[in-house]
Amino acid sequence: MKKIFFGNFSIIIAIILGIVCGLFNNSFITEVANSISTVFLKILQLIGVPIVFLSLISNIGGMNDFNEMKTLGKKIFFYAILTTLIAASIALITFLIIDPTNSIETDNILSLDKNGSYLSFLIDAVPDNFFKAFVNNNIISVAILGMVFGLAILFLPKKNKDTLNHFFSSFFLLFLKVTKFIISIIPIGVFAFVLLFVQEFKQNSASLKDLMIYTICVVSANLIQGFIVLPIFLKIKKIPVIRTFKGMLPALMTAFFTKSSNAALPITIKCAEENLNVSHKNANVVHSLGSVINMNACAGFILITVLFVAKSMGATFSIFQMIMWIFLATLAAIGNAGVPMGCYFLTSAFLTSMNVPLYIMGLILPIYTILDMLESSLNVWSNSCVCVVIDKEIKEEILPEFE
Repeated sequence: MKKIFFGNFSIIIAIILGIVCGLFNNSFITEVANSISTVFLKILQLIGVPIVFLSLISNIGGMNDFNEMKTLGKKIFFYAILTTLIAASIALITFLIIDPTNSIETDNILSLDKNGSYLSFLIDAVPDNFFKAFVNNNIISVAILGMVFGLAILFLPKKNKDTLNHFFSSFFLLFLKVTKFIISIIPIGVFAFVLLFVQEFKQNSASLKDLMIYTICVVSANLIQGFIVLPIFLKIKKIPVIRTFKGMLPALMTAFFTKSSNAALPITIKCAEENLNVSHKNANVVHSLGSVINMNACAGFILITVLFVAKSMGATFSIFQMIMWIFLATLAAIGNAGVPMGCYFLTSAFLTSMNVPLYIMGLILPIYTILDMLESSLNVWSNSCVCVVIDKEIKEEILPEFE
């Protein structure tokens, strides 16, 4: 708790220093801030794609066998994809109603040739070269590779399967360590981006208003999903909403303050077993796999942020293209790692693959440190709802092997 407190406190200090230095408008400090922001954005581009691939392949490949994946996995995938699609749909509706880019005026015209045809975009997402997918930062291609390789590992002889699981899991832990290092220097990045934002705001006061409307848009979509959609989902399945929420509250609080559904995973599993009487195997498999593929908040953030950043840079989208982003955001969220700023890394990689400049992502960074707390809690809450529903269904089907 001390680490969490001082981590959040250091971010507050960084924001205050960024505001003060930005107001003074010192040329040397501004140049340093520019250098820091450039390096930081490059690091974000570096780490995003590998985490997606390793997260999927290590979690799917780490299951006992394909039968377990088939029996339990189809339920997890169905409910995870269903709730994530709903979350992305709500995000789009919220974006269209609030319209955070309505007051933005730009002379730039950003051509998204690669996304001109969304059917061709999906076809191009099917990788034809293993390394090309990584070199081009094509997040969808990488997610497909991660799922295919993870499923293939399940059919290997036990000796080979264990070897590959150990290899990819170790590699995944390596990148999580790198991510942990990046998180530790987040205050430095926040300082630089806040400083540049203050100077930008002095020149164009509309920037702050636009970002605040954008923030309201993201928060509103998350609250609607968490407090309306998911409780209705539980009610339909005749599961007590208040009892479920109270039982998972320690996990939700842990996810909120650590900004990581992975960090909250042990407590999440424990709460599901002890407070909600979920079977040991169901709790472990559903929450472990769900921490990768059941990312309601991530899908909403990706859709709103991609549209906001791209439109702010001069891109235009038809209503059909926006609807297609519901499915693209859902597919992208499946590959998200449940680590601090996982959605941010993923969205940055997505925008990079679309050739959209990441400047506005730097302005969003100070705000995202707060949004990340809400999104992590929503992801854990969504996964908890899916877990109790699946556990109830499996027990009603009388599958003793899962008891």
